[in-house]
Amino acid sequence: MSSTVNKIKQPIAAHMEIFEVKFKDSMKSTVPLLDKITNYIVKRKGKQIRPMFVFLSAKCLGEINDSTYRAAALIELLHTATLVHDDVVDDSNERRGFFSVNALWKNKIAVLIGDFLLSKGLLLSLDNDDFRLLKIVSNAVKEMSEGELLQIEKARRLDISEEIYFDIITKKTATLVAACCACGAVSVNANEETIQKFKEFGTLTGIAFQIKDDLFDFGTDELIGKPTGIDIKEKKMTLPLIFALNNSTWNEKRKIINIIKNHNTESDQVKKVIDFVISKGGIEYANKIMNDYKDKALAILKNVPESPSKESLEALIKYSIERKK
Repeated sequence: MSSTVNKIKQPIAAHMEIFEVKFKDSMKSTVPLLDKITNYIVKRKGKQIRPMFVFLSAKCLGEINDSTYRAAALIELLHTATLVHDDVVDDSNERRGFFSVNALWKNKIAVLIGDFLLSKGLLLSLDNDDFRLLKIVSNAVKEMSEGELLQIEKARRLDISEEIYFDIITKKTATLVAACCACGAVSVNANEETIQKFKEFGTLTGIAFQIKDDLFDFGTDELIGKPTGIDIKEKKMTLPLIFALNNSTWNEKRKIINIIKNHNTESDQVKKVIDFVISKGGIEYANKIMNDYKDKALAILKNVPESPSKESLEALIKYSIERKK
């Protein structure tokens, strides 16, 4: 894990260690196959950015308690469930360099594992009367599904405006970061206004985070390295591409859309799309918008009292848009 993430984690490092144990416990089952698979899932977890948002938000506003741990576990259980299901939907054999659950245990088992994790999250909340947390996170899962379906629908026609793009990424990505920050605030009994502010902070951060992901596809600066063009191959309309299409002639637009629709697996054709986006200023535009969202998110934290946790939360949004992968 990068030293930057470890530094950001500093104010909550001890809590994160306790959380790892609690999260593992929250997945326990009497069925050996289930335990084997959930152990595999725990072992290949990523940077744990989402629980960090929960704990840092809580610590900015009060003292981390049992409710905070349950909030982080609920987010991770439901999010992991959606990832396991996503891999089935996308027919994906890999996630973060590891085999996906469906690659090792087949689709049927992967879907059931996702269902199991989902129900574990629901029960964790209901057993502890965490109705507010459950409402926030369930709403996020609903919006994520809507965003994914909206994206699938639009990919078929490639008729996506900036407005629709922001609707998709707000639902697909930002809503979960918003849920993390809101749940952190709820867990320490923050007032309603503060909960909404932290939710808004999470939304803005999540949007900036997704635009950064979009930019990786084009790889124009030395940090990203070689362009990947994966979004183009998957017919995903990202912000740099939408801007470039909106600022091109009818003829240019027709050519590019034809490549995305019919030649999206040919490397030389994908490179043409990447070059087109760069020449139209799509990268600069997306960078500017991403930084605007980052600045709006940081502005929300202005009135939060100074503390190491607040500094880490500010560093976490900066990391979100400066990361190299």
